[in-house]
Amino acid sequence: MNCEPGLLWITVCFYRSLTAGHVDPDEVNALAQLMTWKTAVANIPYGGAKGGIGCSPGELSISELERLTRVFTQKIHDLIGIHTDVPAPDMGTNSQTMAWILDEYSKFHGYSPAVVTGKPVDLGGSLGRDAATGRGVLFATEALLAEHGKSIAGHRFVIQGFGNVGSWAAQLITEAGGKVIAISDVTGAVKNNNGLDIPKIMKHSSENRGIKGFDGGDAIDPRSLLTEECDVLIPAALGGVINKDNANDIKAKYIIEAANHPTDPEADEILSKKGVLILPDILANSGGVTVSYFEWVQNIQGFMWDEEKVNSELRTYMTRGFRDVKMCRSHHCDLRMGAFTLGVNRVARATVLRGWEA
Repeated sequence: MNCEPGLLWITVCFYRSLTAGHVDPDEVNALAQLMTWKTAVANIPYGGAKGGIGCSPGELSISELERLTRVFTQKIHDLIGIHTDVPAPDMGTNSQTMAWILDEYSKFHGYSPAVVTGKPVDLGGSLGRDAATGRGVLFATEALLAEHGKSIAGHRFVIQGFGNVGSWAAQLITEAGGKVIAISDVTGAVKNNNGLDIPKIMKHSSENRGIKGFDGGDAIDPRSLLTEECDVLIPAALGGVINKDNANDIKAKYIIEAANHPTDPEADEILSKKGVLILPDILANSGGVTVSYFEWVQNIQGFMWDEEKVNSELRTYMTRGFRDVKMCRSHHCDLRMGAFTLGVNRVARATVLRGWEA
């Protein structure tokens, strides 16, 4: 695990092996590094770590998922802790998973709500945590568009992925006046040039375990979703979906990376030459870890915030993060390089100040 001096962060992932990537040392190490730079860009006192289990959670029963989670926690309970690694949900996991981790950890160390974030509110979770990553995407998008004299209202959005992040982003963007014209998930993709009815499609997805069969738009090939005509493209599912094979066909003016590393380096170069502005993942999707930090703070203090305060603080952090990244850009530097420059410099400075330099 590559980590900034200070509190580490482990995001627990139960990956669906065929459709949502896989867990291996290279993947986990890369995601841990991204988390390190992400927390540094967000300017919160965490480092970065990742962990995961290679399985297909959609094919497991609730009791099987609980047993798997508890055994996993038994194996790592000495590695996690309030001031060491703090698990939080990621792909294939949710607040219930975090509740099982908390309960199992507490069997060994006593009741310790601050050991895990993304918990149910009834167990000390933070209000606003469920929507945090999607809301952070909204705030980051607002900041980027405002920089160019634009706003969410009136712009057309395409969102790849309709899980927690994608669905919340779609809902909040619609409430802000944006028009979500196409969405996809693992079951299919749907498009409506007049704008999709997001509450209706969320209800359909919940009842049918996916958006396939939704009658409020036209079914399209999920592979074509990324190249649909739109103003803003939001990849909110898997890594590596924007690559050299489709980058030239992307028509969006802005890309907001709600997923982890959705754009590969070759595509990044192609899109940069086309003038497409990309808001990098280590800034765009940092809303989740930021509100996890808020949850940890609330647990440590034993004082819970109301949702308005959580959302207000999140807006402050996301807007400040965009401003700091923008200030790190040189004349020939894009937002991604600016974000990595900011993150690496903050980690390096902390390392030197602690006397850890080589």
